[in-house]
Amino acid sequence: MYEIIDELFLSAVQYCTLAIEFIGVAVLVFTVLKCVVQMIMKKSAHIRLDLAEGIALSLEFKMGSELLRTVVVRELRELLILGAVILLRAALTFLIHWEITNEK
Repeated sequence: MYEIIDELFLSAVQYCTLAIEFIGVAVLVFTVLKCVVQMIMKKSAHIRLDLAEGIALSLEFKMGSELLRTVVVRELRELLILGAVILLRAALTFLIHWEITNEK
């Protein structure tokens, strides 16, 4: 019985992780397409700022999925790799937010 519940929990977390990652990718693709259209039509003077905000939002979704993935980690090596990925994404998010703040 315990194994069945464990497998269901593992599957649920994996599907949620994939869904959150998909949202992050969708946000990034939408933002890039929107900024390319704005650039071609020369409609917005803040294309760079819009792109940075979209990238930051996408990274936050991706970081959320990585944090959720820590729940199902089975080995220390996996956890260390996941921790490194989270730290890199957090650093990128911080730098992008800093750039956005300076741009405004």
